[in-house]
Amino acid sequence: MIECPDIKKSVIKNHYDVSTLFYRLLWGPHIHHGYWLADESPAAAQIQLTATLAGLAKIQPKSVVYDIGCGMGGSSIWLAKNLQCQVTGVTLSPVQRQWATASAAIKGLQPRPQFRCEDAEATQFPEGSADVVWSIECTEHLFDKPAFFKKAASWIKPGGRFALLAWLSGALPMSDAHSQQALRVCEGMFCPSLGSQSDYVGWFEEAGLTVTAKGIWTKQVKKTWEICRKRVEKTGVRYLAKILGSNHVLFLDHFDAILNAYDSGAMEYGYFIAEKKD
Repeated sequence: MIECPDIKKSVIKNHYDVSTLFYRLLWGPHIHHGYWLADESPAAAQIQLTATLAGLAKIQPKSVVYDIGCGMGGSSIWLAKNLQCQVTGVTLSPVQRQWATASAAIKGLQPRPQFRCEDAEATQFPEGSADVVWSIECTEHLFDKPAFFKKAASWIKPGGRFALLAWLSGALPMSDAHSQQALRVCEGMFCPSLGSQSDYVGWFEEAGLTVTAKGIWTKQVKKTWEICRKRVEKTGVRYLAKILGSNHVLFLDHFDAILNAYDSGAMEYGYFIAEKKD
């Protein structure tokens, strides 16, 4: 695991409070990567990522889903609209919670997703209450990943699943140069650590879950950052970032760092489906 001990939870919260506007302007209502198979638009690629993960997780209509790290509610709303899932989203940012709640209300969804402003590492749900725990690009920001997986596993019903997408470090051991590339991403994107694919498999297994599917989607998602970099260059968003603070400039300036890490193999983008056996 690549560790960046200087990251603070308060900085992560502030980043998402303020940068929600950047995400919306640069990317769209889904603040996660897009998934490309051909020449899809960015909006279509973002939806395709959510739909592909839902298909791999075999989410059934009307499932109870806990969306951990729900952001502006993009995936929660998609699951409620397309599969009539009963979704509860969790975000550290009150700004994102308000945005997600308003978006769900405007769409008039039934059942309407519910959103909590809570720390994912402290939030609680009843044991055995979820058909699916769902998390897209959140666990990078967690400080004690093994403890989180153990707690989240307790929420899942027997036969239920955990569907996860995550930024990963490359396969370990890595060269010093690759480790430095991954650390640069952690610093710019406020990630206290990046686990490898094998780290995640180990955390799931320690939590009593069986990984039934996993894979690397780096090639399918890296176009996300190429598009965002171009949009930063074409707009005045960098000037807005300077006004709001150095951390937000740091975030924008690290788009190249992510692309370089993806290209070199210092970072990967992975999916996991883990099941709680009966």
